[in-house]
Amino acid sequence: MGADTTPPDLAALEHAILALLAQRPQGASICPSDAARKVYPNAVQWRAAMPAVRAVAAQLAQRGDIVVTQKGVEVDIQTARGPVRLRKP
Repeated sequence: MGADTTPPDLAALEHAILALLAQRPQGASICPSDAARKVYPNAVQWRAAMPAVRAVAAQLAQRGDIVVTQKGVEVDIQTARGPVRLRKP
């Protein structure tokens, strides 16, 4: 990531999302950037990974593993603009 062309590690991002949510009580949410930061501590890298985090979150939501919200309302992450939150269903 960053200056190189290494693609984001989608499996690691999925694991990070699910692991972070497993640590939260039911109803609590995480910011997608929390997962990016867990996998990529470097600011340039985690910021560059954000589109991949959103793509992974979209897949998890499609499978019913997570719910994506914006201002507390469930949304489709693929069409949502701006900040979203991820939580357990």
